[in-house]
Amino acid sequence: MQTLIDHFSTLTPTVQALYATLFTWGVTALGAALVFFFKRVNQKVLDAMLGVAAGVMIAASFWSLLKPAIEMTPQVSNMPEWFPALTGFVGGALFLSLVDKLLPHLHLGLSVEQAEGPSTNWQRSVLLVLAITLHNIPEGLAVGVAFGAVSHDISAATLGGAIALAIGIGLQNFPEGTSVSVPLRREGMSRKKAFFYGQASGAVEPVFGVLGAFAVLSLRPILPYALAFAAGAMIFVVVEELIPEAHRGGNEDLVSLSVIGGFSIMMVLDVALG
Repeated sequence: MQTLIDHFSTLTPTVQALYATLFTWGVTALGAALVFFFKRVNQKVLDAMLGVAAGVMIAASFWSLLKPAIEMTPQVSNMPEWFPALTGFVGGALFLSLVDKLLPHLHLGLSVEQAEGPSTNWQRSVLLVLAITLHNIPEGLAVGVAFGAVSHDISAATLGGAIALAIGIGLQNFPEGTSVSVPLRREGMSRKKAFFYGQASGAVEPVFGVLGAFAVLSLRPILPYALAFAAGAMIFVVVEELIPEAHRGGNEDLVSLSVIGGFSIMMVLDVALG
């Protein structure tokens, strides 16, 4: 791991963010690739995977985003320590809520008639991909902001912590790719096409990762706001999408334990590397 950190330290923050989010996209594609081996995944396994993903996102939101945002505020702003964290966190959640209402999308396990957002005649596959893509936006942004923050030489922002966040986001992206591609295959779509749609949901992460890194490189005072914004957006996704989807299979106890497991994994990663 130290070798990886040393290698990353020689790169510019935007390149670091690009490599990290290409990794997270790649893990999404790896999860989608299960469609080449399975036509369906056991519902308990899928629900547990979604629970782990939710736990990772909750832990990352605090350990990798909110906590550093609070700690770095005195170094970049004259605002009270809680203000940027509160403003960014609420802003991130409200932004995702707005996008959720403006962009047509469909959550897993629902019929096309239950699609959210404006009425549309788009295909079910497109609506499913858009639903996953929505919550990949804050994930890419979070990774980019984390790497961009390191360049400002602030004690609360470390390269190890940014790498830990990228690894955690990558881990929780695996079930996301699977949760798109396998249901599409089960509905009769070809394996190649189902894989394409599954991996496509992660394509936005490198884009927003680079944008996030560039933004905080240019404007040091927005650092705590940007970190908290990504945290609020991620928590919104967990509450709005991941946990409700994981509960639809009726495996609530399993999902709860999986959330605890995912949280623990991300907490250990961040504390050990950050």
